[in-house]
Amino acid sequence: MSQNIQSAESLVNSEAEEPKIVSNLRSVKNKVMVMSGKGGVGKSTVSANLATALARRGKKVGLLDSDIHGPSIPTMFGIADQRPTVGEKGIVPVNVAENLKVMSIGLLLDNPDSPVIWRGPAKMKAIKQFLEEVDWGVLDYLIIDLPPGTGDEPLSIVQLLGKVDGAVVVTTPQDVALTSVRKSLKFTETLEVPIIGLVENMSGVICPHCNEEIQIFSGESVEKAAKDFNTPLLATLPIEPHVSSSGDKGDVYVNDEKSVWKEKFDSIVNSVEEKFN
Repeated sequence: MSQNIQSAESLVNSEAEEPKIVSNLRSVKNKVMVMSGKGGVGKSTVSANLATALARRGKKVGLLDSDIHGPSIPTMFGIADQRPTVGEKGIVPVNVAENLKVMSIGLLLDNPDSPVIWRGPAKMKAIKQFLEEVDWGVLDYLIIDLPPGTGDEPLSIVQLLGKVDGAVVVTTPQDVALTSVRKSLKFTETLEVPIIGLVENMSGVICPHCNEEIQIFSGESVEKAAKDFNTPLLATLPIEPHVSSSGDKGDVYVNDEKSVWKEKFDSIVNSVEEKFN
């Protein structure tokens, strides 16, 4: 295990900062990764809603979907049929709302059903292009939505950026998910990426009839992971049917002030803002 950690550290530290990337992202104040060691826990939901909420609070936000094989951000924003353009300063990301721009490999596919059948080097080249050739402009936040795991994509993001300002780690309550997510927490610790906090998604179900929260998983594994890694638990997000359906329809953020999910998600947004204020 120690050899694996050392090899990861040497890979990151062996590369000097990419001058083009540094120059291109000079006007980006804060770079935040959203990650998890496990797939299907809702990383993209957290990424999309975090970016949207920050933009609605008046922050200038970019959202980079770095999931090369399973890009879902275009679908969540209802922009799968839109394409980036090319301007004087590089590739122009798609504006999805006031203060919010998005870039994803999904915006470059001729057919949304087409798989991206690439090995590691091709994926790394694409991620590098997203960082150094996309005209992100002046941003308060660049939110980077990562695929599951601690391999090529997250390691390359840290390697290419040189400095990531924070990470939000997403999990679900089951022990089988926490086993992988704890590896993500160790990843951030090993590569010296500050952890903003842990998000427990799908912690219960909000009944659409009585609005009560029903617990469907048991245990205290998430709380234990937060304690073991000395990181705050930012929120426990329940399943609300209209939250998932709105994302499928391309309407990301929930405006309903009576929404339990929205109330809890707002605490994540507050924590991110407090981290960088």
